[in-house]
Amino acid sequence: MFPLGHSGVLVELPHAGAAVPVYYLVATAEASSNLARYDGVRYGFRATAAGREDDLRTMYARTRARGFGAEVKRRIMLGTYVLSAGYYDAYYLKAQQVRTLIRRDFQQAFERVDIIAAPTAPTVAFKIGEKTDDPLAMYLEDVFTLPGSLAGVPGLVAPCGFSEGLPVGLQLIGRPFDEATLLRAGDAYQRITDWHTHRPALTPETEIRD
Repeated sequence: MFPLGHSGVLVELPHAGAAVPVYYLVATAEASSNLARYDGVRYGFRATAAGREDDLRTMYARTRARGFGAEVKRRIMLGTYVLSAGYYDAYYLKAQQVRTLIRRDFQQAFERVDIIAAPTAPTVAFKIGEKTDDPLAMYLEDVFTLPGSLAGVPGLVAPCGFSEGLPVGLQLIGRPFDEATLLRAGDAYQRITDWHTHRPALTPETEIRD
């Protein structure tokens, strides 16, 4: 990752490469814990069988089967697994320890620079539904944005060009609670570039239809 500035200082974030597995361990664990409250009684949607009353366990199962989509169910299952006895220390606890290392990397980087500039995504936008059957490929699209999320630092994205006829974003990352500096950097970049005024040339393949 490179900082925004005249010096061109190279910033090392040695643990950023672990952000994807760390995030999907921590986030799925939190999803499993938080979504347990959606039982069809106190919160959210409730599914019941037509013409008869379900017992409580069946109502829970029916509600969660109908009320949660495939990705939500996947995350609940993963999170339940990593929080289970025998796996908590091996997965969730280790992920939290690496998260601390990622946060420390950013703290050390911000001792040298004010803003870090990085790509936003490894690829341009893909077609709707193109990677639905490959969750891992979808998760890897977040490889550049997850380190900052895990470290608790603010970020913004500004248009910075085109690739394959589609827009590319420049990610700017700032110090915790220093959004003012981050916003000034984003504003300064946008004032000296005109990428935000460009639009991709839509074709029958890329045009969004109702």
